[in-house]
Amino acid sequence: MNASFRQLKLFLAVAKQRSITGAARVCHVTQPSVSMQLKELTESVGLPLYEMVGKRLDLTPAGEALAETARAMVEEWARFEQQIDAMKGLTRGRLRVAVVSTAKYFVPRILGTFCRRYPEIDIELDVQNRDGVVANLRANRNDLYIMSIPPEDIDIERLPFLPNPLVVIAPLDHPLAGRRKLELADLAQERFILRERGSGTRTSCDAHFRSQGFNPQVRLELGSNEAIKQAVSGGLGLSVLSQHSLSTHLEDDQLTVLPVSGFPVLCSWWILYPRGKRLSPIAQEFLRHLEASAAELRQRPSGRV
Repeated sequence: MNASFRQLKLFLAVAKQRSITGAARVCHVTQPSVSMQLKELTESVGLPLYEMVGKRLDLTPAGEALAETARAMVEEWARFEQQIDAMKGLTRGRLRVAVVSTAKYFVPRILGTFCRRYPEIDIELDVQNRDGVVANLRANRNDLYIMSIPPEDIDIERLPFLPNPLVVIAPLDHPLAGRRKLELADLAQERFILRERGSGTRTSCDAHFRSQGFNPQVRLELGSNEAIKQAVSGGLGLSVLSQHSLSTHLEDDQLTVLPVSGFPVLCSWWILYPRGKRLSPIAQEFLRHLEASAAELRQRPSGRV
């Protein structure tokens, strides 16, 4: 079986883009060139690698196996290149980080300070909901992953990163906004706008409510923190969100945090990667940068990232 490194990289692009045209575009080659290389690769393997269902490209089991193998080979070569660059006194290459959507409020700033220190490093930041990040982790598509609730069914390394407190928010003019102390029972008649099921915020929120015997009246489920904040400020209900997703001047957003007993719910962010994965030199350096940034942020009086 013969396959060139170029063919494997082209096939990985096809597997990621799920499109021959898309792979040609990102690889800066013509579509006929990609098709020809895929034809030669398929003949070398001896089994179909993909199939077209309408306009959708789906990998076959052989294609999935090849993509996994090709990804490991490309990553190993990238690690070698980074090691050679390090020996030459250079730091360049690509860093791929996958984070859940709520982490987008602070991870880009940490990446910014890292990029200023290492301007020749290319950053690929993948922001998804928890299910998307877990799928990436399962397929080993990124270098590092950040989320609040690590999956239990994947063998992973987990490093505690930052506190992730969840708070109850309400419109600034809500009747309960002036109260100095509230119990969950005081919210029994309120409508809630919560994150979609499966998100880390929703999972932690539901677990806390169950532990308190509280059954919220859920009016809406939304997949965006920004959409939830707009809905709350518009008077559609209360919500539970990560404090990291709130601005330092809540009154500008017409929002307030309610002093509800049992809140904030104290969760944590975690840095994850598959157990046994050999981190590239760049990923190792970024891991050290994350840990140093977390230590600095924990010392801030406000506790806010």
